[in-house]
Amino acid sequence: MYFKQIRVQGLGCNSYVIGCPGAGQAIVVDPKRDIQDYMDISRDEGMKITHIIETHVHADHVSGNQELQSLTGAEIYYSEHAPVAFPHQPLQEGDVIEFGMVKVEVIYTPGHTPNSISLLITDKARSEQPWMILTGDLMFVGSIGRPDLAGEEIMDEQIRNLYDSLYNKLNKLPDYLELYPAHGEGSLCGKGLSAKPSSTLGFEREAQSILQLSSFEEFHSQIAGAAPMRPKSFSRIIETNIQGAPLLERCPLERRLNPDRFDQIRKQGATIIDTRDTASFGGFHVPGSINIGFEKQMANWIGMVIEPTANLLLVVDTQEKYTLMTRELHRIGYDNIYGYLAGGMSAWITHGMPIDSLSPISAQDLKQQIEENDFGHLLDVRTMEEREQGYVPNTSHVPMTDILDNGLNLPRDEEIIIVCRSGYRANIVASRLKQDGFTHVHSLAGGLSAWANAGFDLSG
Repeated sequence: MYFKQIRVQGLGCNSYVIGCPGAGQAIVVDPKRDIQDYMDISRDEGMKITHIIETHVHADHVSGNQELQSLTGAEIYYSEHAPVAFPHQPLQEGDVIEFGMVKVEVIYTPGHTPNSISLLITDKARSEQPWMILTGDLMFVGSIGRPDLAGEEIMDEQIRNLYDSLYNKLNKLPDYLELYPAHGEGSLCGKGLSAKPSSTLGFEREAQSILQLSSFEEFHSQIAGAAPMRPKSFSRIIETNIQGAPLLERCPLERRLNPDRFDQIRKQGATIIDTRDTASFGGFHVPGSINIGFEKQMANWIGMVIEPTANLLLVVDTQEKYTLMTRELHRIGYDNIYGYLAGGMSAWITHGMPIDSLSPISAQDLKQQIEENDFGHLLDVRTMEEREQGYVPNTSHVPMTDILDNGLNLPRDEEIIIVCRSGYRANIVASRLKQDGFTHVHSLAGGLSAWANAGFDLSG
């Protein structure tokens, strides 16, 4: 049996190819939208992709099932309870897909969503007993799936489903089963996911305290209200996956825009994402830009900050980075990409176009301002868990998600200094505040890391 996990860093998405080279067939489970990896495996291993199985309707990434079907003709399979609007084959509890040495058995495991399934995988060349389980978003390495994405109105029902799936259905399975989830570190479909790509059912039962409770009531009290932040992109992604994502062939990637054309689209209301590093953005940028640079969690931050229906313009250092950025955007359903600024900020400046800046403040300068009591508003935008480990003195705690959701109730002409761990999130917040009309905004260059490395004390 052929088995391969394909991981998307940052989003924390895992997909799988399961096949039998002897039979020349393969299944793809939970495909990402950019499908070349699966096509390469199909070609290199001599296996035709005949089945595309989704463990549930995903909220955090756009599925590649439409792309994959368009090239392979493979059937798409969902739980019979999935509300998808395009042709697919329904799967029920106990259904089996079998070819060559591969056997895949369906287990209905709702909880993360009402339509979630898990897949028991057997390699008949080795044993008639199942070898591994693909748990989708039911159970992760180090965590379990969040039950809130289907809506507040069925939250209690989802928590009950989650409990039943974890404590009843999975408890009937042997400890030795290898566990392969649909997500790992970086995903927002659960809280505290491990970077380890796989585990075993037995180890997770021993290591996760949430799986060792004595009653449903205890489980409910721990799960209710414990979900991580939900990006604004999730609702749009769910709807896209229900309707079926449009093919990427309609999204040409090479769109070089000269400064005049870039400015014309900007003035029509497009959102500018500037992907450069925090220092470059702080020095000068196109007015109204949002600074979201390249890092592992980039796609999640885009989903937090940018409206899913926005028309997008990009500022990038190279054409290669434009290609990388468009791939990340397509994965989360941001398809309205008008192009990038040809020649970058140098072309914009030499063309005589308007610029803005953030004027980042150094740790030394901030220390002096604090000592002289000469500062406006110091805002720490990290999470509460991060803040509990220490913070810059005199900062008020206003989590980034609160500012993005509710804005900031402060005078727009007063000094605001934003602090995070490295400066990355501070620049996102600062650029968003400037978009909202705040005129005197800075970020702490290098964030809390720079403050600590400069030898300054932390409060807390």
